[in-house]
Parts: sequence; C-alpha cells; structure tokens
Amino acid sequence: MTFQFTPIALAAALAAAFPVSSAFAAANPVPEAAAVVVTAARQAQAPADVLADINVISAEDIANSGAVSVADLLQQQHGIEIARNGGAGSNTSVFIRGSNSVQNVVLVDGVRVGSSTTGGASWATLPLDQIDHIEIVYGPLSSMYGADAVGGVIQIFTKKQKGAVRSVVSAGIGSYGTRELNGGVSGSVNKELSFSIKAGHQEAEGFSVTRPGAGPYSYNADKDGYKLDSFSASANYEFGKQAEVGAQFMTSRLNAQFDSGPSYDDRNVQNQEMISVFGKMRVNDIWNTHLQLSQSRDQTYTDASYGKSQIDTRQDFITLQNQFQLGKDSAQLIAERREENVLTTTKAINGKRRTDSLAGSYLWKQDAHLASAAVRYDRSSVYGNNTTGNLAYGYRFAEGLRLNASYGTSFRAPTFNELYYPGYGIATNRPEKSKNAEIGAVYQRGDLELSAVYFRNRATDLLVTAKVCPVDPVTNKYGCAYNVNQATISGLTLSGATKFGQLGIKASADFQDPKDDTTGLQLARRAKRHGTLSADWTEGNWKAGVETVFSGRRYDDVANKNALGGYSLLNLYTSVQLNKDTRVLARWNNALNKDYETAKNYNVTGSSLFIGVQYGY
Repeated sequence: MTFQFTPIALAAALAAAFPVSSAFAAANPVPEAAAVVVTAARQAQAPADVLADINVISAEDIANSGAVSVADLLQQQHGIEIARNGGAGSNTSVFIRGSNSVQNVVLVDGVRVGSSTTGGASWATLPLDQIDHIEIVYGPLSSMYGADAVGGVIQIFTKKQKGAVRSVVSAGIGSYGTRELNGGVSGSVNKELSFSIKAGHQEAEGFSVTRPGAGPYSYNADKDGYKLDSFSASANYEFGKQAEVGAQFMTSRLNAQFDSGPSYDDRNVQNQEMISVFGKMRVNDIWNTHLQLSQSRDQTYTDASYGKSQIDTRQDFITLQNQFQLGKDSAQLIAERREENVLTTTKAINGKRRTDSLAGSYLWKQDAHLASAAVRYDRSSVYGNNTTGNLAYGYRFAEGLRLNASYGTSFRAPTFNELYYPGYGIATNRPEKSKNAEIGAVYQRGDLELSAVYFRNRATDLLVTAKVCPVDPVTNKYGCAYNVNQATISGLTLSGATKFGQLGIKASADFQDPKDDTTGLQLARRAKRHGTLSADWTEGNWKAGVETVFSGRRYDDVANKNALGGYSLLNLYTSVQLNKDTRVLARWNNALNKDYETAKNYNVTGSSLFIGVQYGY
C-alpha cells in the first residue's frame, strides 16, 4: 500500500518548528467545553463516565475551522471516511468505523433525519452555520436508537442561546465562486423564556463533478454549482426547575447541479425539514419524564437527462423517556413509535411502515467501577421483531487511566428501495444484523488525552446487489437486492491530544480491515488505513493551524476492480480576533492541490481559499 506523505511531512515540519519539550501521542478528545455528552446513553453524562468511544466537535472547533460543509468537518475526525460525487453540494456518504453509510443514525436535536428510500442522511443539506456542536458515538447503539445504529450515531445540535439577547452575522467568499451570508438573533426574554432565530445562504459556481473517464454519456465539462438556503428557530419556556416546554424547527433547501449526460443541465432540488415539540417534567426527587413529538422530512426532485422524479419521505415520532436517579446510578425506560411514509413517482415503492419500540438501560457507578446495560425491542409492521442489547464495563486503574470492554448487537432495516423498487427490491428481505465486541483504554491527565480502541464487528444477512437476480417468492418478480453476504470489520483506533503552552496537537490513526467474508474482498470505498494530524498555535488574539488527512487505497466497487488511490491532504487556517465580538478567518483547503478521488470518475475540490468575517460568535 502506497501513501502520498508529502503533506504529512510538511505538517510535521511546521509543528516541529514550534518550541515543544516532548513528544506527543495521537488524537481527537472531548474538548474541555463539553461538560456533558448526551448521545451515548440518551442522558447527560460527564465525558469521563462514557464507556463508548466518543468525539465532540465543539462550537469553537466549528468556528475556527472555516469549513464549508459538515462533511468537510467530519473528514477531520477519527474513525470517519467520506465519499463525495463532487463538491460541497454533491451526494455524500459518511462511513463510521468501516461500516456502510446507511448503517449509521443521524440525529438533529434528538430527531432522526434521513431518507426511507435510500437509507442515508442528506449531508449536503445540513447547514453548518446553524450547528452549535456535534457528538459522535462509535459502535453499535441499536439498544438505544433502534434500526441502523450499527457503525455509530452522529448527533447534531443546533445553535441556541440563553442570557442577553444578541445578534450574530457572518459572511465570506472563496474559490469556485463560493459566497456565504448568515445571521440570527437569540437570547432570553426573561428568566423563563429563551428563543433563537437563524437564517443562512450559501452558494458556489462549482466545477464539473464528473471526469472524462465517466464516459461520453455521463461526462459534462460544465460547472456544477449549488445554492443552499436554511432557516432554524427554537423557543423554550421553563417553569422554575420543575418543568420545561419547547419547540424547534429547521429547514433547508439545496439546489445542486450534477452530470448525467453530455449537454443536459441536471439538477437535484432537496428539501429537508425537522420539527419537534417537547415537554420535560421533574415528577419527584428521582423521576424525570420527557415527552417529544417530532417529524423529519426529506424531499428530492430530480430533473436529469434520463427523466424527472420526485421522492418524498416523512418520518413521524412519538417518544416518551423516563429517567430515574438512584443515588450515583440511573435507570431509563423508553417507549417510541416511528412511522415512515414514502410518496414517489415510482408508485411501487409508495407506502408506510410503523415501528413500536420499548427500551431500558441502567448506568452503574461504584468507586473505580463503571458499567452500563441496555436492551431494546423493536416491532416493525413490515420486517418483523428485533431485540438488541449492549453491555459495557470500565475500571479506573489509576488517576486518569481507565480500561473498557463492551459487547453489543445491532441491526439495519431494509430500505423501501431494497424491499419494493421494481427490478431491484425483494419484499422478503430481512434486516442486516451485527455483533460488535471491543476493548479500549483511555488516559486523561492535565492537557494530555490518549485513547486506544480495538473493535471487531461481524455483520450477517448483508443486503447486496446480485449479478443474477433471483425471483421473489412473494411477488414472483425478479429482484437484485437480497440478503447473502457476511462481513467482518476489525480495527484499532489510536487517538489523543496534548498542549504545550500555546501549541495544541491532535492526531489519530485508524488501522482497520473492512472485509466481505463472502468474497474475501475489501468493502467498497473503505480504506485499511486512515488518519489525521493537526497542530495549532495561539498568540494573543491570533490563531493559526495546520491539518492533514491521509487515507490508504480503496476500491470503488464490491468486486475490487476499480481502485481508488491513497491520498493525503494539507489544510491551513488562521483567524484574528479584532475585538470581543468580531473575528476574521481564512482557510486554505487542499493547499497542495492534491488530485484524488473518493468516488470513481468524480472530481473533488482542488486547492481552494475561503475568507470570512464573524460577528457575535
């Protein structure tokens, strides 16, 4: 396996130029600002008490990054790879720990988002400027979130503000005709009522997403740009310390060009919405209850050389969550209903399905011991019943040092396409299932944070596309998606961070073997080696940093015929705090103009510069 190490070497040289006194280990810890995390156990926990491998991207990380999209931000995190058919507005897949992009759950403020037809989240429609912070939990979490939480869960928290009412504005310009303008107002009207309203616009002229190798019937040399408009609002009212009610709403509209023919102006117009209302009550000294009604919607209109289509998927949720504080321990009981509705121009896949779920969990703390247990039962109106569970144990051997071990089961539900799409879906397809075991060590003392995790995730009944399509015994029709493959993804993740005065260093390295056990081949678009290295220097109101990302050889197809070469990227950024409210930042992505592919015959962003100003952030 061959790597392009030039940016890595340059980054190391830049880091070495700063006056450090000792070597560092590797990286991506929970920042100090993250006093609690909530995704791993669906309740607030101190990061030191979380037994899963977690990562928090803080508001400061996002503000300093100058990143254009959520995918750009995620690419810098350990255990995550991305594949994208072009620039920031293009179709994007996110792989966690080598799992498929549809084997992950994505939440926005506790509400699941994504398409019921394709199974994945629409990453390009998530507006980065509306996001406060992101929590990533690695490993199976079906015992907490049900179907699809095989590789992990990514939860996005939108911006909210308490205290004095304040305004925020940001604007920026960049390469490829990139332009941004965002603004909002948030704060507290009084002690009880707080609110937030934000809106944003982003656009780029872009570049041709396809390469000539895509062939004469797909390649188009024209520029493929995009426009993304977003709006979010929230309001909370607190009744002292006993109760709280609130509502939140987020919507975005992406109009993105792509290529499917030599001369046609192909476009995808995607709308994503999320709305929820909730109430929280402290029933007594040990019992808190939380009721949430929510809905997410994913709509796509496609106008391409091969025709026009409309896909509208909607998910409705009712969640009742009860938490019981038992001394240092806590227990939870959760009841959920999820209803998926699909309406498309392909009438065969239209329909609905309902999933009713019951879950319980227990967190135990005793001296140096930590443990957790969770179990969940999901009953689907279409694909049957599934029971999943998770057990984890941790022991603090010394100050700052803890060893963890866990075992969990999970499953992925077949999508509407995999069940009903004409000539592809098979109505009798079963859920994919997996069993994951892992052990890890975490060390945190002062500014030094280290983590090492070894995992082994074995999946069965994987849904694959058959070369020879079998006959569905129910419909007596041919279908190409069927349960046959098995896969084992094992790997070691090393991460950590440290500070030496004004110098901060983070790094991570993922060594994994994403293997299709049925064929013995490497799973598509997933590398065996992936890593990051970054360093930043703060001097008064000025901050500068360097980031590198490197990835090993991958394959674009399950047959491992179309290789995607390894690559390494160098990003540079700097920011200056002009006063307490105003900051100017600049970011230079892919500074060495590396030519690489994350999807065969699709271009990626070359060397690009972005300059912006932020007020009130």
